[in-house]
Amino acid sequence: MTKVLIIRLSAIGDVAMTIPVIYSAAVANPEVSFTVLTQTFLIPLFINRPENVGVVGIDIKGAEKSLAGLIKFASGFSSHYHFDLVLDLHNVLRSKLIRFFFRIKGIKVFVLDKARKERERLTRKTNKVLVPLKPVIIRYADVFKNAGLAYTDNFISLFAKENVCLSFLKDLPAQKEGKWIGIAPFAKHQGKIYPIQYMEKVVKSLSARKDFTLFLFGGGGAEKEILERWADTYSNVKSLAGCYSLDNELRLMSQLDLLLSMDSSNMHFASLVRTRVLSVWGATHPFAGFYGYKQNPEDVVQLDLYCRPCSAFGQKPCYRGDWACMSLLDPETIIEKVKNILQDN
Repeated sequence: MTKVLIIRLSAIGDVAMTIPVIYSAAVANPEVSFTVLTQTFLIPLFINRPENVGVVGIDIKGAEKSLAGLIKFASGFSSHYHFDLVLDLHNVLRSKLIRFFFRIKGIKVFVLDKARKERERLTRKTNKVLVPLKPVIIRYADVFKNAGLAYTDNFISLFAKENVCLSFLKDLPAQKEGKWIGIAPFAKHQGKIYPIQYMEKVVKSLSARKDFTLFLFGGGGAEKEILERWADTYSNVKSLAGCYSLDNELRLMSQLDLLLSMDSSNMHFASLVRTRVLSVWGATHPFAGFYGYKQNPEDVVQLDLYCRPCSAFGQKPCYRGDWACMSLLDPETIIEKVKNILQDN
């Protein structure tokens, strides 16, 4: 049996985007064994995976954070596991070092084209080349094809073969009533976060509808405090922050009628469970190739500004100093878009 190693260590959303490709490749190549190397805390993402897909964890924020720790891991990993092919879907210094240990053993390595020059032209300050780049998911698939593996995009949902049970949820009626809307207002970088005071206006308006139930997704700390305050303040609003495991959050997400999200990992989570996403974009742009898997291109809220996009990932500071791409976006625009989508559904 051919054994294939797939390397993708971070970030959360990027790892999520590998899943439709990996699962599709596994189904198309049942005689091949695939092993995914990713961060340990991301292993729960790979639920209901094909039988020929395994996942191995690495702790790049702990033992393998330092160069010495990473070299020790890569040396031991390459000695312990035998692979016939290595697919690097990350193509950064860490993955380059790991693949090096396999390459010196004569194992063929195939690497992701990150289109760095194209993204630079798309996001530069002047003379931007505003054309849509090849989606990252297609770039992932290209690596499999270049390695000579069969590939057909056949992924539907993480729960395509599971009868989803929501018995873990608290204080909900036995039967789903009205429309369920998820709201994920946070992202890793400021350039991708809609102003919280504006998002609260969105929550307030939507919660006034008795036929809407709002579920708030977020992390711990300040995010949890904000979401819990909204849940305490407005009717028909429930905060999920810190309440459930990732797999159960995904199960709930699969039952939503719509997720309102930033350009964040939650957009990609919803895409994995075939839930429609209305996404809000600021410093980044769908043209960079990171749009949600099989999401409707029309389900995007963004402003047409000369300075957008200024970053592929949203980590750069706003050179205008006012984050106009988000601060000038009227909450009512988002509210009406949500209502129109749900009315169409």
